Amino acid sequence: MANHKSSEKRIRQTKTKTLHNKYYAKTMRNAVRKLRATTDKAEATEMLPKVQKMLDKLAKQNIIHKNKAANIKSGLALYINSL
Repeated sequence: MANHKSSEKRIRQTKTKTLHNKYYAKTMRNAVRKLRATTDKAEATEMLPKVQKMLDKLAKQNIIHKNKAANIKSGLALYINSL
């Protein structure tokens, strides 16, 4: 159990930030899944910039690593080109 006021506050803040980050990470994963499930090239091409923007924002906020964002974006581009 925490012994200091500051450590108790840090625990509360961490819990709040963790929930916030999990929400946005899950939203990103669902968007990527939805794009990968798409078989129509025109629709997928239209969705790609939105997903890339989401990935860039999450990488900028350190919710996901910048290299992970780059790898996902690269994979999605390859997938769309193969359609």
